[in-house]
Amino acid sequence: MPRIEDPVKRQRAIYRAREEFYFYTRWMFLERKGFLWQRADHHEIVCAALMRVFRGECRRLIINIPPRYSKTELMRRFIEWSLGKVPDAEFIYTCYSGTLATESSVNIRNTVLDLPYRELFPDVLLETEGQDHWKTTRGGVIYAAGFDGTITGFGAGKMREGFAGALVVDDAHKPNEIRSDVKRKGVITTFQETVENRLNSRDTPIIVMGQRLGEEDLPGWLLAGGNGERWESIVLPALREDGTALWPAKHTVEDLRLMERASPYKFAGQYQQRPSPAEGNIFRPDAMPVFDAVPFGTRFCRGWDLGASGEDGAATAGLKLGLMPDRRYIIADVRRIFGKPDEVESGVLHAAQADGRGCEQSLPQDPGQAGKVQVRAYAKLLAGYKFHSSPESGDKVTRAEPFAAQVNVGNVVMLRAAWNDPLVSEMRHFPNGKYKDQVDAGSRAFARLSSKGRIAFGTA
Repeated sequence: MPRIEDPVKRQRAIYRAREEFYFYTRWMFLERKGFLWQRADHHEIVCAALMRVFRGECRRLIINIPPRYSKTELMRRFIEWSLGKVPDAEFIYTCYSGTLATESSVNIRNTVLDLPYRELFPDVLLETEGQDHWKTTRGGVIYAAGFDGTITGFGAGKMREGFAGALVVDDAHKPNEIRSDVKRKGVITTFQETVENRLNSRDTPIIVMGQRLGEEDLPGWLLAGGNGERWESIVLPALREDGTALWPAKHTVEDLRLMERASPYKFAGQYQQRPSPAEGNIFRPDAMPVFDAVPFGTRFCRGWDLGASGEDGAATAGLKLGLMPDRRYIIADVRRIFGKPDEVESGVLHAAQADGRGCEQSLPQDPGQAGKVQVRAYAKLLAGYKFHSSPESGDKVTRAEPFAAQVNVGNVVMLRAAWNDPLVSEMRHFPNGKYKDQVDAGSRAFARLSSKGRIAFGTA
């Protein structure tokens, strides 16, 4: 849609944008990008909640919303609009990443400098134009920092009545770090000891927005009374209680059901805002088809999870996974080895001999010099066979999720064998069951096959 040129219509729109935040958001989108904002019910809900903050009706607000549902866009526009209405307002904008926080600050600054904004709010002029810290000539301030950076030395709001800025937390946690107790608790500690102490007045509002990532994430901690304050909570599940989609243009009901089947644990938290303990809801293996033969042309990799040494140590597991010609995966063999180091090495070698020289053997490399020594020993042991090693990244659940997603949507089958039931049982109870070694081995093999399709693995 072209820019509105009719002077009467334009003045009406400008007046309305000054007075109505949600209209401002849509107006600026049209003016700066040249096409219409795609409206959705949840946009109006978020804007109404933010307006309650602006009017002083809510001082502590948590909005839980799925990723990529316009959360950050709306938050950026709210800061701009508020600054237009109150040019000396002081904001602190923070999230898990300093880079992302700076990106939002720059986006807001560039909008304020743009002609459509100056038409609306001509009194907002910049005194400084930094990236993560800039000021207006009227005393307004924007300061952006990550939870991994420095926030001390700056404050949000002013010691006076009426709206004068806000402390904004946009996604406090990095999704792939939420299962680390140290990092999760570190975010909460940073909020307690640093972030919430940056208020210039006890009436300065705090807005926490983001997807739920766990029961004990920052929103969960706050809602449970962690900082001793009462919080208003807006919960926006992607799949609503009446069975309809929150934003059908983004995800249909069918899309959401498929996402739920593929990764129920992730879906429950990030999309439904109802995180729950991962009690067997990561893998859904019971419906995995069972084959009696491996299709010709299947390419293989065996992933290994090396257990502790000694007769009482955990098992060393090796899962042989194949990528079939139809792009599905087949679990062709699982081996679990208990025993002393020499017995484990012998078992790994026997598995490689049975697999053949075309099947890659992929082993994890433990950190430190001992891990390097162990990998060199296995490389020597498996001389003549395809060999790969790499350090593990993330925790076992994070590594398992891509593999689980394929299992859950029916893209993984298994060869009929005695190991079927123990493997299915471990998957069903993962990650809270007694054993995790077979799953971890499978996760490694899947990661290797799915990301290294260009490698000429052996075929059946």
